[in-house]
Amino acid sequence: MSKDSRKSLTHLGIQSSDLPDRVIVVGDPARAQAAALMLDAYVEVGRNREYVTFRGNHGSVPVAVVSHGVGAAGAAICFEELCQAGVQRIIRAGTAGGLQSQILDGNLVNVTGAVRDEGVSPRIVPISYPAIPAIEIVRDIESASEGQDSVHKGIVLSTDLFYPHKILGSNMKLWQESGVVAVEMECSILFVIASLHGIKSGAILAIDGNPLAKNDEEMSEYNPYRSVVKETVDIALKIALDALISGHASLK
Repeated sequence: MSKDSRKSLTHLGIQSSDLPDRVIVVGDPARAQAAALMLDAYVEVGRNREYVTFRGNHGSVPVAVVSHGVGAAGAAICFEELCQAGVQRIIRAGTAGGLQSQILDGNLVNVTGAVRDEGVSPRIVPISYPAIPAIEIVRDIESASEGQDSVHKGIVLSTDLFYPHKILGSNMKLWQESGVVAVEMECSILFVIASLHGIKSGAILAIDGNPLAKNDEEMSEYNPYRSVVKETVDIALKIALDALISGHASLK
């Protein structure tokens, strides 16, 4: 998709010319700021609601960092506008809860696919359409993760529900038994939108708890602000940036 430098991106509050070809997306605007601090000569180019955009260089390569907020609905707006702007690579660096017993705080997950358990992507394309990252990006993340301990690969559950209620409960045990490694909220909509636009995408996630290992499906003890989580998120951001500028994924 060619880039129209004149295109206004309404919700991101920027022009397509503000974006380079390579973009990191994160949920939290504060996390976007943390990623920007890893760049050379970064500048803030846009701020509107949950969407904050920074631009800078990583290894002399122009990159952008954009926050998308929590959940598939708002994230879909961000991802669609990025794709319409003509970016070529998008990597999500975020957090997730482990679903398998061996996936715990401080671990990382290189995502190989996502269960479409959110409500947005079925409104875009039939549910039988797969939510998968570009294999080139998966390989780039794997290469960028070399030397890191406890990096897993696997399918994640992308869901809209954060706090389950006792009436209907949670389906996390079902997906645990299906081999799904972690639960989060935005990967499936990223992979679907990017695939439909012919854009390469992927995700590296820091594990910030395991609700099933702790027998806490209601997430009453969830605390993403512990030092182990912050340290792992910083590692995920660095991996995402390195993978973003890697040579495996062609921009063509």
